[in-house]
Amino acid sequence: MTSTDFGRIALYLAILALIAVPLGRWTVAAASSSGRLGRVFAPVEAGILSLSGVRAGRESSWLGYALGLIAFNYAGFLLLYGVLRLQGVLPWNPAGIPPLDPAVAFNTAISFVTNTNWQAYSGEAQLSSFSQALGLGVQNFLSAATGIAVMVALARGFARAETPTIGCPTTDVTRITLRLLLPLAVAVTILLVLQGVPQVMTGTLASMGLDGHAQAIPLGPVASQVAIKQLGTNGGGFYGVNSAHPLENPTAWSNLIEVVAILALPAAMPFAFGRLAGDPRQGRALFLAMLIPFAVFVGLTVWAETTGNPIHHALGLAGPNMEGKEVRFGAADSAIWAAATTAASNGSVNAMHDSFTPLGGMVAMIGMMLGEVIFGGVGSGLYGLVIFAVIAVFAAGLMVGRTPEYMGKKIEAREMTLAMLALIGLAVAMLVPAALSAVLPAGRAAVQDAGPHGLSEILYAYASAAGNNGSAFAGFGAARTFHAIAVGIAMMIGRYLPVVVVLAIAGSLAAKKKIPATAGTLPTHGPLFIGLLIGTVAIIGGLTYFPALALGPVAEHLSMLLGRTF
Repeated sequence: MTSTDFGRIALYLAILALIAVPLGRWTVAAASSSGRLGRVFAPVEAGILSLSGVRAGRESSWLGYALGLIAFNYAGFLLLYGVLRLQGVLPWNPAGIPPLDPAVAFNTAISFVTNTNWQAYSGEAQLSSFSQALGLGVQNFLSAATGIAVMVALARGFARAETPTIGCPTTDVTRITLRLLLPLAVAVTILLVLQGVPQVMTGTLASMGLDGHAQAIPLGPVASQVAIKQLGTNGGGFYGVNSAHPLENPTAWSNLIEVVAILALPAAMPFAFGRLAGDPRQGRALFLAMLIPFAVFVGLTVWAETTGNPIHHALGLAGPNMEGKEVRFGAADSAIWAAATTAASNGSVNAMHDSFTPLGGMVAMIGMMLGEVIFGGVGSGLYGLVIFAVIAVFAAGLMVGRTPEYMGKKIEAREMTLAMLALIGLAVAMLVPAALSAVLPAGRAAVQDAGPHGLSEILYAYASAAGNNGSAFAGFGAARTFHAIAVGIAMMIGRYLPVVVVLAIAGSLAAKKKIPATAGTLPTHGPLFIGLLIGTVAIIGGLTYFPALALGPVAEHLSMLLGRTF
């Protein structure tokens, strides 16, 4: 790595740190019932809630909150599936694009409702502008708002005492969408249009290809789709190659805007959570527990990609690993994006991860396998890290023989059982279908490469699905019926099992008394706990996933060093 590469990493981390605090305050204001934002948006929100049949001030228990969110998401799934299957007769389809295959439509609808945005299709060739804007675009907002709403409900669980309710899901989703996501998306859309990203409903761009043949490149509402795909950690691109496409990401400035937008809200969530829970110090500790390992991830990925492939070097091809990367971004910017998009549950790409070095691809996989808690998705990364925090304080309590406490609430058997259920469920959703794909003919048929890289393609796919990321190694045949259905199921488990578990924990905590801190209470806002939390994430992740990684990217890296290919 050069000093320029270090400078790029430092600049990116500095921008994230600078914007996280104000965006965290904005999130708090968006979730609150009073304040300036409340007065501005109150009339619109009142109309929406009235149409939804929600009474002002109504709140739900954790179970009612969970059922309300799941029912809302299920309705969104049915609506999106219908749009994808009927797009041939819907408007804004001048190219006459036919409906999606039923299995791919199922996979896509589940994907966008769960904030995964896994794409087993090529957007410009298989989706109309209607499907992109009013189908996928709507779910980009609502799935992101769902994750933030769960985070807000969990914060209420810590802030409240001896109460059976944690809020109203419809009210929370409405406020977050109108007050936070829409204004930010409009601002980013304008910035991207200024950089040359198209924003039209129909039309094509005529160009001449390198082979001398004329091309007609479809246009559409690209800028608005890109804005919310990044801000909402959705990741689904308008074009099949995502932000590697020159119309989605034409310049170095658009690349910076988009890669900052990937982690802008996830980085803000710890600060919002700390304020909502009544202890901003806890938010700062959680932010550092995310930032420190993320800096390591970025550094490792940039080092792996800028160092290059020793097999190429032996052939006289010196330099970084540029296979699958855009020359206008280079190895370092592509590596920063890869680390960011897989640390978040984003999944957008500006390079092909299938062409990364084994270590570069492994870092991306690890980010997803850890549950994407190193920033993670909007809301979901934060509440995923709080699950690890619950385990960390419980382990610390056992070591000193004291009932564990976190943010003034006792952590008991119920909370631990629920936390472990979320972690075990995530591992099962990743590893079981991956194992089946490796042994069943229908699963292996989707794998492009032999040897350990072929296993890496499978591991990456299901880590991405269960982690609600959405990126993939390009050689993986995701549109095959077996994987379209299996990946869809993994996405549902990876999204809704943690949601139900976190809301159950929130309900349990809200019903408890606040415990004042004493001399024996473990401080959970200092360096000791930050280290303990990072160690808990690393140990649990390592014990769960290292055996699989050893057979995939680790074996491939050792083979590369020996000059062997498959």
